[in-house]
Parts: sequence; C-alpha cells; structure tokens
Amino acid sequence: MRILLTNDDGLNAEGLAALETWARTKGEVTVVAPKTEQSGKSHSIEIHKSFEVLKVAEGRYSVDSSPADCVRFAFSGLGRDFDLVLSGINKGFNVGTDIVYSGTDGAIFEASCLGCRALAFSTDPESFEDSKRLLDRIWAFIEAGRLFDYNDIYNINIPLKATSIRVTAQGSPYYKDRFVRTAENMYMADGYSVYSGARDLERDIDAVMHGHVSITPLCIDRTSAKAYMALKGISESI
Repeated sequence: MRILLTNDDGLNAEGLAALETWARTKGEVTVVAPKTEQSGKSHSIEIHKSFEVLKVAEGRYSVDSSPADCVRFAFSGLGRDFDLVLSGINKGFNVGTDIVYSGTDGAIFEASCLGCRALAFSTDPESFEDSKRLLDRIWAFIEAGRLFDYNDIYNINIPLKATSIRVTAQGSPYYKDRFVRTAENMYMADGYSVYSGARDLERDIDAVMHGHVSITPLCIDRTSAKAYMALKGISESI
C-alpha cells in the first residue's frame, strides 16, 4: 500500500513521527508535510504565489504552505498516486464544528477531491502515548467494519484511556473565540471551551469527552440534503 503522510503541526511534530512509525508497518510511506505549523488553515491552498518545497531526505518533503497544498503537491507536483492519505496525529482534538477550521482535516478533504481514501487523526494535547498504542486497534476496526466501502474519508479523535471505538456524527461547537487587544490596532483570538457536558454518544464531541475513540465519516459535498429534498423541482422561467 502506498501511503502519503502529512499533518498541520509541521514536519518535525511528535504526532507526525508517531503516525509515520505506525504507517511504515502498513506500506510504503511518503511524507509531505508543512515546513511550519499550519493549524487552523482548513482547506486553504496557495494559488497566487509560488511556495518552497524542499526534499529533506529520501521520501520526505518540507512544504512552506498548507496541509491541503502538501497533498496537492504530492499528487500533482511529485506526480505520484497513493492508496491512502494519513493526516496527523494532531496535538488537540478536532471535533464538532472545529472540523471546519482544521488543517488536519483540510488535508483529507483535499485527498477526497483527488479521489483518494484518507484518515485524519487527533488526540488529547497531553500525550500521544495512548494514540500510538491504539492505532492498530483502530485500523483493525476500520477493516473489520469495511468502513471504506461506505465513505472515503474519516475524522478520528483518540482520548486518553479510551474504553471503546464508536462511529459518530459531527457534533456541536467545542471552542469559540474572544478577541484580545495586544497592541495598537492589534488583536488576537483567545479560544475558550463551550462544551456543555452533554452525553449524546452518537456525536463526536460527547463520545470523545466520555472516553470513546470517535470515527466520523466526512464528505466534501456542501449541499444541504434536507433543504435540497424540500426544494427539489422548484423552478421558475425567466
């Protein structure tokens, strides 16, 4: 299996090293990761200027741009095909509506655009040890359930001391921002948790907060299915 590995914490991040060690037990690995941290870059890409790409070792590339650009470059710049894209392991959960902002998830959205299966991994910022220990169990769960028969990309969050693995839906907001004035005309976002402590284990945030590995199927289709089905067929001549 040909595996492309990326992240949003940067080429030298601990989580990337952990995921790479595991991925090399599953196939041939190419690492194309951001030169610097790209958290919160979502699915952004650079189309107005060139960016630096350095081959730092055999099969390892540093890209001075977003995680999505790392995936784009791997496929189109290197001219290679991959069977699987892995993104992470992110230092901090990507759950609920935070998925929209996540560079970790932006990478797997780009993989989906390119027709490739992909997994995004995130964990508690306190430690990567439980994530490393559970990667084989999570992969076995994905294979046994034939998850890729149903969808091409999944967002995975791994809490400390997890007790089970659950397929979940995307939940509600986890963080919101307040803005703090840091200097004249200068402001910085200050994130704070808005988690309510609910216990809907069908939702990613609740499952993770209650000690379950959350595996959430995602898609790049932004159509509101509910609205479309309600409005389908409505038209007017002009």
